[in-house]
Amino acid sequence: MGISQTVIRRLPSYLHYLRQLPDETVNVSATAIAGALGLGDVQVRKDLALICGGGKPKIGYDRLSLINSLETRLGYKDKKLAVIAGAGKLGSAFLEFKGFEENGLNIVAAFDNDISKVGYSDSGKYIYPMSDFCDFCKTEHVLIGVITVPWQAAQSVCDMMSRSGIKAIWNFAPVKLEAPDDILIQNENLASSLALLSSHLT
Repeated sequence: MGISQTVIRRLPSYLHYLRQLPDETVNVSATAIAGALGLGDVQVRKDLALICGGGKPKIGYDRLSLINSLETRLGYKDKKLAVIAGAGKLGSAFLEFKGFEENGLNIVAAFDNDISKVGYSDSGKYIYPMSDFCDFCKTEHVLIGVITVPWQAAQSVCDMMSRSGIKAIWNFAPVKLEAPDDILIQNENLASSLALLSSHLT
């Protein structure tokens, strides 16, 4: 059964909540999950029914089994290799961040046109010259690319990722990108998010 993107976006929140519960917690109810996340009981039950079926009456869900089901459905058990295009401040921060791996994403390298940045990062991951991008991705079978270059260069980087066999792009450049239909682009516009926050405080 297919699951909508709307439901997929809620699943990491369920997983995060379940992971942070005390180890001695054996069972958890949809009501408890809904209350902690500010969602409706019915919505949570419907979402979880798509993942693992229903919970047991008056008992709820086995926490560890539910965590396993969510990790499996989200693909976190099958580590996916990713690379970063753009080793500036944002790209470097992503390269050093260790939290991606628990969510199934292994960022293995970064690439940049600035040769002075080439070498090992603080985390021991390597920053390569951009000219090595295509060969590296094809050799290592990388399927996910993260774009943190200036917006003027984002489309050319997107095109390069497409030629390199990448099938999913996480774009942090504030520009709409064009790619073949078989490539998924997830846009994250930090400027827009900041504008919403600032507008709320005005």
